[in-house]
Amino acid sequence: MATNNTAKNQLSQKKNNAPSNNGGGNSVNTIQAYLKKMGPEFERALPKHMDADRLGRIALTTIRQNPKLLEASVPSLMGAVMQAAQLGLEPGLMGHCYLVPFYNGKMKETDVQFIIGYKGMIDLARRSGHIESIYAHAVYENDEFEYELGLHPKLVHKPAFGTRGDMVFVYAVAHFKDGGYQFEVFSKNDIDLVKQRSKAGSNGPWKTDYEEMAKKTVIRRMFKYLPISVEIQDQASHDETVRKDITDDAHSIHNEDYIQVEATEVEEEQPQQKEEQADEDVQKAAEGLFDQQ
Repeated sequence: MATNNTAKNQLSQKKNNAPSNNGGGNSVNTIQAYLKKMGPEFERALPKHMDADRLGRIALTTIRQNPKLLEASVPSLMGAVMQAAQLGLEPGLMGHCYLVPFYNGKMKETDVQFIIGYKGMIDLARRSGHIESIYAHAVYENDEFEYELGLHPKLVHKPAFGTRGDMVFVYAVAHFKDGGYQFEVFSKNDIDLVKQRSKAGSNGPWKTDYEEMAKKTVIRRMFKYLPISVEIQDQASHDETVRKDITDDAHSIHNEDYIQVEATEVEEEQPQQKEEQADEDVQKAAEGLFDQQ
């Protein structure tokens, strides 16, 4: 208990000394303090080729680039970073995984959704050791494209030169080291149905990297046919989930009332009110995190 109290006091002190971010919520310095404190937990979760310091730096850069993450509850933010650690994926521009803020209408707070990217899904599949290569491509209306199922599956794709038109299909192919293969094809309509069911459908990578998310979706659907372990299958199931803290099991956002966070004008608080609220927020967040240890 003494260790927990010390951590809470240190985080409260850091918050009092840190400048407030313009939108309210947590400051960058506060989040940095939490990431540093959780370093040993991340280190235990990470695979050998990654380290907690690098993950912390990448996570902080991602948070700086999306100020809405500063408004998120600290437990759910740390929970999303922990999911990245457990899967050995790096959030941000590399496309391995994403941290997307959402307003939790039930809890009246902003939470963070963890989304696996296209490159992250490929990385998980390759870890099985049984896959020679795995890839996905988008098909456009002017391409030559043909596929058949049944006893003798067939897939032919010849991209058009010049203007290719609108995207109409996405497919994924996996070649196994024993000589076998598996492929999956989704129409544009199939992809859009998945996008509509996702609470990130109008936000995050579905908005900024639609084609990459389409490729990820068809690879994810193909996972059940691939020679990969139950552990990796379970890791892939963490896609598009939210944790309430680092010890909580990943919980699908489809079971909750999550909506996209919209920017709103807020009444300016007095400096003393801001300081008192900041202290209260840090204390509550610290209790939520460290009482679980």
